[in-house]
Amino acid sequence: MSLLRRKSHSPTSADDSGAPHPKGTGSISTVSGARHAGILGIGAYRPRRVVDNHEICQVLDSNDEWIRERSGIITRHFAGDGESVVDMSEAAARDAIAMAGIDPEQIGCIIVATVSHPYQTPAAAPLVAIRIGADTAAAFDISAACAGYCHGITLASDMVRSGTAEYALVIGVERLSDFTDPTDRGTAFIFADGAGAAVIGPTESEGIGPTIWGSDGNNWDAIAQRDSWIDVRDQDLGWPAIVMQGQTVFRWAVWGMAPVAQRALDAAGVTVADLDAFIPHQANMRIIDAMAKQLKLPADVAIARDIETSGNTSAASVPLATERLLREGLAPRGGLALQLGFGAGLSYAAQVIRLP
Repeated sequence: MSLLRRKSHSPTSADDSGAPHPKGTGSISTVSGARHAGILGIGAYRPRRVVDNHEICQVLDSNDEWIRERSGIITRHFAGDGESVVDMSEAAARDAIAMAGIDPEQIGCIIVATVSHPYQTPAAAPLVAIRIGADTAAAFDISAACAGYCHGITLASDMVRSGTAEYALVIGVERLSDFTDPTDRGTAFIFADGAGAAVIGPTESEGIGPTIWGSDGNNWDAIAQRDSWIDVRDQDLGWPAIVMQGQTVFRWAVWGMAPVAQRALDAAGVTVADLDAFIPHQANMRIIDAMAKQLKLPADVAIARDIETSGNTSAASVPLATERLLREGLAPRGGLALQLGFGAGLSYAAQVIRLP
């Protein structure tokens, strides 16, 4: 006798029409989380190898003065041989966990934001989970490029508030030196390597404001991998690099992101006068200065300019810049900061946070 036929003879309730009622008529149980969420710890990892503009120009047709003027970059960090995205993530995560004062076993979810993990699968996050001792945590990667970390903060804070996880770990990490064409004048001097991490958990008062995020897929090719993996395979194109339409990105960032930042301030119910720090994606010093001017930031607001010595580390740039502001005492512990990520996609995300 078929399964379908057996089911037709199983006991069930029915209305006057003879149609069966569903068996489960009760409500689905839910869990509740923390009333408020915030960043409890920040960690960072910068590779030991420091690369100055003169070394970049040994291959690139440029010079130190031109690079400084165009980007504000003096030095950047490149990962060493065998130093992987997972290695850098682990180092940053351990520092964040130590600052947060929790045990790794308490972490319920790990989110790794990256575009440079060299494996399509498995993701980097489950490997990080094992490394740090959060063996059973949910773990996955997200690809939102330079906005990835701020996207991850949003996902993690929502998890903590909903009860999906008591604590969540967000990591922004890149090894962009693997995906940079050293002869490309538009990108060779910009991209760099590093990792930053944050632990999100319950707090007594709100520590993460509403996120203003979105995307502009019409300009997807403004920052993109030059060739798809299929093209690389079928056309023997060699290793693909990331390319960028510099002027397009500059205009979009300068004129499009300041309004997004203002909307994040409005959503959080604060003004620029309430801020202790502004932490934008470290894309270009001129972009950072232009946005600060548009937002009319007061002189006492610390502005992250980590790009000068760290370069553009994409998803890692916001947490790396945050860690430096705190470590060097340029922003107060517990102060308010506006963070903003933007990049390939074109994707963006901004939120007001309370510094750990």
